[in-house]
Amino acid sequence: MIRLLNQVGRGTDHFIQRLGTVEFKARATPGNISSHDWIHGLRVLVPWQSLVDSMQIPGVEPVLWNINDGEPPAADVLVTERPLDPSHRMRVGRIAGLKHVHLLSIGYEWVLDHLPEDVALSNSKGAVEDSTAEHCLALILASLRELPRAYQLQTEESWSRLWTSSLHGSNVVVLGVGGVGTAIIERLKPFKPAQITGVASTARTINGGIDVVSIENVHQLLPSAEIVICALPHTPQTQGLIGKEFMDRMRDGALLVNVGRGPIIATAALIKELETGRLRAALDVTDPEPLPVGHALWNAPGCIITPHMAGDTGQFVELVSELATRQVQLLSSGQTPLNLVR
Repeated sequence: MIRLLNQVGRGTDHFIQRLGTVEFKARATPGNISSHDWIHGLRVLVPWQSLVDSMQIPGVEPVLWNINDGEPPAADVLVTERPLDPSHRMRVGRIAGLKHVHLLSIGYEWVLDHLPEDVALSNSKGAVEDSTAEHCLALILASLRELPRAYQLQTEESWSRLWTSSLHGSNVVVLGVGGVGTAIIERLKPFKPAQITGVASTARTINGGIDVVSIENVHQLLPSAEIVICALPHTPQTQGLIGKEFMDRMRDGALLVNVGRGPIIATAALIKELETGRLRAALDVTDPEPLPVGHALWNAPGCIITPHMAGDTGQFVELVSELATRQVQLLSSGQTPLNLVR
């Protein structure tokens, strides 16, 4: 069963119109799609053998191809993860006959510049949020409770107790209250922080009394926040949002956590704060990414880095695979897929 999935529809007629060059068993015209019309002979590129195995569906030809591995063959549908090398993103635009891209992630900004206008796009909303939120909590606790330092003491065979800060009793600000942000907030609550405040484009109240402040007023929250969590998507509006001015307003010793996107934080400004010891950071995403060997962020004091792995769990793979298979089933039968972004 697909769990926690929300269908975002534009209507079957609109979607089928975009698939106009794919052969139909009964040729339909936009505005005249019935349950008897379906697509057949659908060629689908998938990155994992397990997806090839799960897509043995009548009328579907699954083809193993990973965006990291080479130039793509022709196909109707691409199921893909984000490429490890940003230069490989353009391969999406070189798939002959492409009509639909389904992403094995929530974030989709990386593909937009390479996607032809007539190609539909969907994401894995509902399958990724829990693993990302869990990883965010791991980063927070590891940083606050000085686990890297404790491990160093272990390697030195030094029984030296550490006095640390705590999530319990802290003021927490969460930038972004979409699926990931709200999942993080729910996991924060049992640790009894003094206050959790969300930040979004508009002010409102969510999740049984959590106040959400407008992004225009975020600077008012920073002087009293021990922990600031970024769970925002990368857009022109969020690019460099957490820059020098933002960090200047953060209190001494505050922890900045990023499970959103790397370019939201101005890396040079963060490095300066880390080198002075005024702020700490826990980052699952960075700018640039991948972080090159020798980059100053790798060895910046008070900084924990994980290599964009928040969603990399067995449960995540199971959920996104179930959703991807369901999407192909819907496409092959001429139905509107889930989670349409455009």
